[in-house]
Amino acid sequence: MRIAISVILFIILGPLIGGLLSGLDRVITAKMQGRVGPPLLQPFYDVSKLLKKETLLVNKTQDFYVFAFLVLIIFTGCLFFAGEDLLLVVFALTLASVLLVLAAFSTSSPYSHMGAERELIQMMSYEPMVIIMTVGVYMVTKNFYISKIVAFDKPLIMYLPGVFLGFLYVLTIKFRKSPFDLSMSHHAHQEIVRGITTEFTGKKLAMIEIAHWYENVFLLGFIYLFFANNPVIGIIATLAAFILEIFIDNSSARVKWEITMVSSWVVAISLGMVNIAVLYFIG
Repeated sequence: MRIAISVILFIILGPLIGGLLSGLDRVITAKMQGRVGPPLLQPFYDVSKLLKKETLLVNKTQDFYVFAFLVLIIFTGCLFFAGEDLLLVVFALTLASVLLVLAAFSTSSPYSHMGAERELIQMMSYEPMVIIMTVGVYMVTKNFYISKIVAFDKPLIMYLPGVFLGFLYVLTIKFRKSPFDLSMSHHAHQEIVRGITTEFTGKKLAMIEIAHWYENVFLLGFIYLFFANNPVIGIIATLAAFILEIFIDNSSARVKWEITMVSSWVVAISLGMVNIAVLYFIG
């Protein structure tokens, strides 16, 4: 019963919380840039407009991949909040990202193809650190199930400070923030237009945006896991991490893909692997 309630709440509240976080992002960004900026609910207005617009499809394959991307993102979040296997959550998230890449590759737009290629590069950049985080959590809790990890009696941050910092680093990639907004950006400084989403319009673009709202919610859930023994501190740390990502986004210039990949791997090795090695030798 508890699992069913958690899943239903995520399906209903996920896009609401994700949309509010997106709106908060835009409000804080406007303040940091000295602009009036949009209202907090602007993301909802934008998506509602997209849902009313005509959807132009390049091919039916594109339509299928976008729908599958949204469904799998929701499925991944349901797994996470149902307390299921962390490894399964990671693999499902990766598969969802692959579906978005396939949707972009199914078109003939060079901008879309370039965005898809950069998305693959980003996946290669953050995946090692995500796997290291999963391994580290298992070494501490002796369990892959999120329900058991949350019930662990001590904060994981005590055992995995390097892993936490490493995951926080690659979270910038997953949030598509500068300096790692290579494949797609909400800002106007992209030389590849909208990159991976260039060929999506109307309802399909709205579905991608809603999927990202869902995704951002359970990505922040990973941050919460490191402080889960104290829910209040966990929520504060999660919000602090989100605001930090906004600050990084507004104070960094976009880097080349080579720097993204090399820096992510260096962080994964220097922070993640060293932390894992220390746990192994002292355990």
